[in-house]
Amino acid sequence: MNHAKIIRDSCAAEKKDHTREILIRWTFFIAGLIILAFGIALTIKGKVLGIGPWDVFHYGLYLQFGLTVGSWSIIAGLLIVLFTSLATRSWPKIGTVLNMLLIGMFIDLFLYILPDPEALWLEIFVFITGIIVLAYGIGIYVAPDLGAGPRDGLMLYITEKTGWKVQWVRNGIEIAVLLLGWLLGGPVGIGTIIIAFFLGTFVGYSLPQAKKLMNYLMVRGKKSENFN
Repeated sequence: MNHAKIIRDSCAAEKKDHTREILIRWTFFIAGLIILAFGIALTIKGKVLGIGPWDVFHYGLYLQFGLTVGSWSIIAGLLIVLFTSLATRSWPKIGTVLNMLLIGMFIDLFLYILPDPEALWLEIFVFITGIIVLAYGIGIYVAPDLGAGPRDGLMLYITEKTGWKVQWVRNGIEIAVLLLGWLLGGPVGIGTIIIAFFLGTFVGYSLPQAKKLMNYLMVRGKKSENFN
């Protein structure tokens, strides 16, 4: 009987650890998306230097056709998800759908809440802060590995089908949407170049840090349970 009780307790502990791990991963994922949206909103508020390629596209659509920047982010993401799902004949992951919806919703929320910078130096400061926040948002949401965003999914699909290098495909897509956004009147500047070419470098620092923190919280939780 003691042996059976030990097995039951062990199974219960494993189930509890698994539930806690899932909770931590989803917390990181959702928090990362919110932080990412906050960073995008900051760069848009500091758009005197330009904004990221995809945001140039969304902002250009907003200028020409109304709605909001976040709404166009969701619409563009939805079209990409539909295309990728049809091309791969597979349903999108829940993480991909949440990425598509939440980022657009929170971009609009933060753009509504945040005041417009009144001085040039403040606008530049807001933009630079936005890049840092954006990089950490990406690192935190990617760390749990719960599904790529719509645009990353498209990039991976094209890479798989063509055999081209990921960086070539990514750069090609971003140059294409940047040109479209510029033609639509979206703000392009030195900041756009900084985001396009250096954001990946910043994420190279933020992603390992986010993974380290997430793993630490998981291990710490297990140790606490064992101690109790």
